[in-house]
Formats: sequence, C-alpha cells, structure tokens
Amino acid sequence: MEGLHQGLSRNSTMTRQGIRKHLPNRALKMGLPPGSLVYVGRSKKAHLPETRITVMTFANGTVSERTVQSVAELMPLQPPPAITWINVDAVHDAQLLAAFGEAFHLNPLLLEDILNTEQRPKAEHVEGLTYIILKLFEFQNEQEEILCEQVSMVVGAHFILSFMEEVSDEFEPLRSRLRTNSQRLTALGSGYLGYSILDTIVDSYFGVLEEIGARLEYLEDTLSGEHPPNILQSVHRLRRELIFLRKNIWPVRDMINLLQHLDSDTLIPVQPYLRDVYDHTIQVMDTLESYRDLLSGLQDLYLSVLSYRMNDVMKVLTVMSTIFIPLTFIVGVYGMNFKYMPELESHWGYPLVWGVILLTAIGMLAYFRNKRWI
Repeated sequence: MEGLHQGLSRNSTMTRQGIRKHLPNRALKMGLPPGSLVYVGRSKKAHLPETRITVMTFANGTVSERTVQSVAELMPLQPPPAITWINVDAVHDAQLLAAFGEAFHLNPLLLEDILNTEQRPKAEHVEGLTYIILKLFEFQNEQEEILCEQVSMVVGAHFILSFMEEVSDEFEPLRSRLRTNSQRLTALGSGYLGYSILDTIVDSYFGVLEEIGARLEYLEDTLSGEHPPNILQSVHRLRRELIFLRKNIWPVRDMINLLQHLDSDTLIPVQPYLRDVYDHTIQVMDTLESYRDLLSGLQDLYLSVLSYRMNDVMKVLTVMSTIFIPLTFIVGVYGMNFKYMPELESHWGYPLVWGVILLTAIGMLAYFRNKRWI
C-alpha cells in the first residue's frame, strides 16, 4: 500500500490532551430530534482547540493550498476536473458544521454523526455522497493505553471533506506525496483521494500494533529474569486495549468490503485499490487475534514462573524441615529430665551426640543431592 511507505509521523500527531474511550456528555442528546447538532466528545469543561480549515486543490497538474476561517471563504469550489480536499481539524463547532451542511447539501443525520465522536466505524451512500467514519489510534507506551480520534469523510464527485476530532498532522505524509505526484489523483478523481486517506489510516494501525508488539516482547523478556516483576496488571491493561482496538477495527473490514462493491461513480475506478486496503484490514485483525493469544500465553507463563518459584522455595523449606526432624528427635530424647539415663553420665556423651547429629545431617544432604532434590 502506498501509504505504508510514507513513514507516518506519530510524534507530531494526536495532541489529544487525554481523549478517553468513554466520553461523559452523551446525555446531552437525550430527548432531541434526529439530526440535532450536538457535539458529543470531550467535556465542555475541557479545553477545546481552535478549529482549523485547510484546503488543497488539484487542477491541471498543479496543487494549491490555503487556510480559511469560514465556509464562505471556500465557496465556490473550482469546477471539475479540479478536485478539492477540505480538511477540518478539531470539529466541535455545531454552527460551523451546519454551515458546511448548507454549502454542500449534507444530510442532517450525517452532520449529527460527525459531531458524535462515539460513532461506530461505518460507510453510507446518501444522496450521491459517500460518507465514511473510522478511528485513528495512538498507543501510549508508558501508560499502556490507546488514545482514539474519530475521522469522518464525505466523498463527493469532485471534492472530499474530512473532519478530524483533534488538530492533527496524521495526513501530512499523504499531503507531501500529493504535492509531488498528483497525476493518479487527477486521473482517477476524488475516489482516489478517499482511498488514499483510508489507506493512510489503515496503515497507521500497523504502527500501533508494532508498538503493542514491542511492549509484549518487553514483558516476555522480563519473565526470563531472575526476579520477574508482576506483569498481571500490564497484561490486563493490554488485553482491555486490544479488545477496544478490535471493537473499532472489526467494522472497518465490513465497511471497506461495502465500499468496494458500492455502485458509485467516484469509487468504481478505485475498487482494485480498495481490495488492497481490505486485505490489510484482514492482516490487522489477524495480528490482533495473535496478540490476544500471546497475552493469554504471557499470563499463563507468568503464573507458571510464579508457581515454579513457589515450588522451589517450598522444596528448600521441605529439605530443611526434613533434615531437622531426626535432629529434633535426638535433641528431644536427651533433653528429657529423667534421673537414670546412662548417656548423661558418659564422659563422651556430649561430643558423641553432636557427632551423630552432624553425621545425620550430612548423610541426609548427601542423599538428597544424589537424588537431585537439591
């Protein structure tokens, strides 16, 4: 896939300030009619970044870029065959989104879904427009946590709208590639740009999985040490994050399968490319399943190591107890306070008892060593 070779810059992306997987203000939509534009995302008490609108236009082999402050500055778009990509970062302004809906004749239900950042990944074809929603992820290695950002796209005949939940540079490698080579985009139309964005997002999943895989390898290596740490909490956290990933990536496979069979003039030319993206989603799912099995194996391995160490300790304690059983018997016999005990009057009684004790202990140790019990 083309996006896979672009080396996605994860360091400068997703300035999310703690976007969580369980968002607090979903109740704001209760009782409202369908199509009501209410932002469902981070709490309104949290600091929301300023919305940024960037525009890239591809026409006659040239690429022009600009940043605008309002929808009015966008209109009118250049006519076909020019293709316009409008990207909106930090989409939380309902009035701005309503202006986009009016300018591009977007269905209010689609606008509602764009503002609801808890949407399940899906694709729909409504009134000649293809609407796509999916997730971007970033793995926080220290916290062993996955941060999530929603990406929404509207693919039209000669334009694409992309809406990012946060201010992000995820698509900068794609923009760089299109600045230097936009011939295929010009030939295949807006559908190719939609495919390229999908391709970039799916490729980013491999980066997240690589980071999780590296974390799993680290946990596995720690178990081979002399004093392995308690990794159960890490295993449970990673298992929870993998379940979250699976829940959000599994629908992407069905979504892309729908897109590659969709009877849309914009997507038919890029259906072979979409099949490639579909194959990559299957690879992602297979990797997720293998990581889940690896996590189960790590937990079992840790419990086995813990059990082995406990058995080793118990073996040492058992050997010590076994050695002291006959010694305790000897000392107990001669510790009795009977008056008539012949050995108590013997001149060599005391060293003889010590000799018997030492010989018994050494003999038992030699026997255990011969049996390879110690």
